[in-house]
Amino acid sequence: MLIRTVRMTLRPEAVPAFLDMFGEARAQISAFPGCRHLELWQDEKFPNIFTSYSHWQSAEALERYRESAFFRQTWRTASAFFAAPAVAHSSVAVGGAADH
Repeated sequence: MLIRTVRMTLRPEAVPAFLDMFGEARAQISAFPGCRHLELWQDEKFPNIFTSYSHWQSAEALERYRESAFFRQTWRTASAFFAAPAVAHSSVAVGGAADH
């Protein structure tokens, strides 16, 4: 499984439009083959900073999504709201959570 985070810094005035766009796209992203989980997080101190957090069956599944017409259109729309370039990271789990 691949875990993907994408940190997006938006222009403050664009936050409502971005949330509307993400709300409309969420079901299609979640239903894309290979997507197992999707969340959107809002920074506690900086409400114009968001992070998408998703789980993908594999790097190949994520790449198929990123190559889709749906992603290209959604990313084009989302990036118009950005105040800075997005920062993306892909990770794989290497161990379980420690019990404390």
